[in-house]
Amino acid sequence: MLNYEFPPMGGGGGQAHLALLQQYAGKQDLHVDVLTSASQPGLALEELACNVLIHKVGLHKKDLHLWRRSEILEWLIKATSFYRRLLRKNKYDLIHAFFGFPTGWLCYRTAQRLPYVISLRGSDVPGANARLKLDYQILGPLVFKPIWRQASALVACSEGLKTRALQFLPSAQIQVIPNGVDLQRFHPAESRSDSGELKLLTVGRLSATKRLPLLLETVTRLRDQSSKVHLTVVGGGALEAELRWLLAERNLREAVTLLGRREGNEMPEIYRQHDVFVSGSMQEGMSNAMLEAMASGLPIVTTRCEGVDELIADNGMVVDDPQPEALAAVIRKLARDRAALKAMSVAARKKAESFGWDKVADAYLRLYAKVK
Repeated sequence: MLNYEFPPMGGGGGQAHLALLQQYAGKQDLHVDVLTSASQPGLALEELACNVLIHKVGLHKKDLHLWRRSEILEWLIKATSFYRRLLRKNKYDLIHAFFGFPTGWLCYRTAQRLPYVISLRGSDVPGANARLKLDYQILGPLVFKPIWRQASALVACSEGLKTRALQFLPSAQIQVIPNGVDLQRFHPAESRSDSGELKLLTVGRLSATKRLPLLLETVTRLRDQSSKVHLTVVGGGALEAELRWLLAERNLREAVTLLGRREGNEMPEIYRQHDVFVSGSMQEGMSNAMLEAMASGLPIVTTRCEGVDELIADNGMVVDDPQPEALAAVIRKLARDRAALKAMSVAARKKAESFGWDKVADAYLRLYAKVK
């Protein structure tokens, strides 16, 4: 298995990969070597289980959440050498790559020797990500399409991502295997205190695609209309300084808390301390954070993006118009109707129970058997 990012680096793609590996741990008929990266130079070997080894190629990483082009190139160069070494040393049946690029480039170069599966995650599929617009224009036709065409199987993590991928390459055959959630770690609070203030939570990288200024403006509208709300933002990234400036400029320091990045073991309790999960994201594959929030009994209020159609029914609201007033109207309604909020909370947990990681792992194992 290949992945250019892995916890604690990166975002949802690495977290999903780790969760899948935890399902594979201990399976006697399965051996997995994972080739990934680390934030400091050097080579490291970690044993997740007796049958799962994680090989980390260290980089000169500046930011855990943001990849510079030079860092991607450094990983490709260093990982290629180590990848070839693994192939000489071991007899593999297939390769599973998270992200079509840069990760998929390695297995594309050895496609005549080994079949490969690619899990498309979101940022590796051309779309609305402004920061990657130039990369999509240059690499899309020259690199992405050949990698996809040579793959034995392409997997998207949501129907929405599959649709976006087919707009890029209409001839592709794409299977959907959704993300999962740990239903034991993430569960609703035994009781919720009603302080009168609606506690909102958003979780993710502080990047332009998350449209966090939209959420700040939504909070401003709600406070101006005397709605008692507080927003907590969990995550790190390039926009942190800008967001702190916006909080000061808009006098929102008492209404919004930037917690920064938090370790995975802290997140279950953070979810349980809040009432509603909100998102202004313009682009997702399928949000791990939404799934964790749902499993924790949080209704979802989100702008429309990929993956939400599978996740949101009677457990939340999808706002088609990504404007502060549209989001504020939905949140204001929930703040006033606590009975509806409670019903959505119950529905959120029930919906999450259909997304266990055990089901995801079984789906991938069935796919491996076909490819092998």
